[in-house]
Amino acid sequence: MVGPDGAQRLIANGTIEVAPLAFMRGRTLNDAFIILDEAQNTTPEQMKMFLTRIGFNSKAVVTGDVTQVDLNGKHSGLLHIEKILWNVDDISFVHLTSKDVVRHRIVADIVAAYEQSQP
Repeated sequence: MVGPDGAQRLIANGTIEVAPLAFMRGRTLNDAFIILDEAQNTTPEQMKMFLTRIGFNSKAVVTGDVTQVDLNGKHSGLLHIEKILWNVDDISFVHLTSKDVVRHRIVADIVAAYEQSQP
């Protein structure tokens, strides 16, 4: 939205911070808009750690595609949070489908085929 130069400027002046999930422990994120992207491969413990960093006057968005979980036998934190947080006030879940794909048309067809093949 701001272009490469604008993004670099916002990072340089500290308006935007990009940080690995591993560096969240011990922090409180006040007055922030926090995005955890590609969260399908977080563990439940990592997800809890992230969610408990949310401070005052902050909002958090967690994104991920549960069809892309590849944790080799471990449970996905993204799948886990909906099971335990579905009834917490001010938390919402949005599920996208093949109709929401904004890539090449064939990608929507591929996603739809996978959705139909699920038990």
